[in-house]
Amino acid sequence: MTSDAFDTTERAMWTGRAAAYAESFARLCAHPVEQLLDAAGVTGGTRLLDVGTGTGTAALAAQERGARVVAVDADAGMVAAARARGVGARTAVLPELPFSGGEFDAVVGNFVLNHVGRPRAALAELHRVLRPGGRLAVTIWSGRRGAGQDLLGQACAAGGAVPPPHLPRLDAADDFARSAEGLAGLLAEAGFTDAYAGELEWDHRAGLDEWWGGAAGGVATIGLVVTSQDAATVVRIRQAYERLAAGYADGEGRLALPHVALLAAGTA
Repeated sequence: MTSDAFDTTERAMWTGRAAAYAESFARLCAHPVEQLLDAAGVTGGTRLLDVGTGTGTAALAAQERGARVVAVDADAGMVAAARARGVGARTAVLPELPFSGGEFDAVVGNFVLNHVGRPRAALAELHRVLRPGGRLAVTIWSGRRGAGQDLLGQACAAGGAVPPPHLPRLDAADDFARSAEGLAGLLAEAGFTDAYAGELEWDHRAGLDEWWGGAAGGVATIGLVVTSQDAATVVRIRQAYERLAAGYADGEGRLALPHVALLAAGTA
C-alpha cells in the first residue's frame, strides 16, 4: 500500500468514530499520558503542541500542568470532541502542519505515528516546529504485544472473519521496527538528539461490552475488520469473544487486558 493510500484509508476509517472511540479505546490510550508529558518536559508555561489529540486527553492533562497548549487532529470529529472538553483544537494533517518553525517548546504525539503513512516525514515536521532544545515525546504500540491486545483479533479468527482487502498497511519503504531500538532510531534519523525509547506494560481494565464496543463501533483496524463482516459472522465473533474473554476476567466484573507500548523522546 502506498503512503497516500495508507493515509486515505486511515482518514476514512476514523471518520465518524470519535464517540465510539471515546466510549471504548480512549481510556486505554490515556494510560501513558502523564509519562508522555514528563518525557517532553511539560510544565507551567510550556508552549506545547499535542499532535493527533483525539478527544483531547493529553492536551487537557497538559493544561492542568499550566502549559499553553495547541492541539491538532486529522479528523474533524475528534477536533470537535476535544473542543467540547475545553481544548483549543484545530484540524491539521501530518506531515504538513500550519505552524512556523521553532514555534513550540515541546511536542507530544500519543499513539499517532502508527496512524500516518510517512512516519519519517511526520517526525521531520515535528522537529521543524520545535525550537532548538525543545522536546518531543511519542508513543506507539509495540511489536511485542500483550496478550490482551490480541483478544479481539483472536475472536475474529475464531468467528471466521475474512479481513477486508483495504486494511491500512505501511509501504515497506516507510515501515520501521516496532521496538525500542527501532523507534529511537527513527527519532535519531529525524534529527533528534539523545533519542531513547522504552517499553510500557500495563493491564488495562475494561468491561466486556466496553471493550467490544470499540470493535463493533468500527474503531481502528480491528473495527474495520469487524464491521466489514456479515451479520451472522459478527454474531460468531461476539460469541468467540465472550468465550475467550473469560480468561481475562479479573474477578470484579471486568477484564484485565495486558498491553505493551513504546514511549520515545528526544531533543530538537
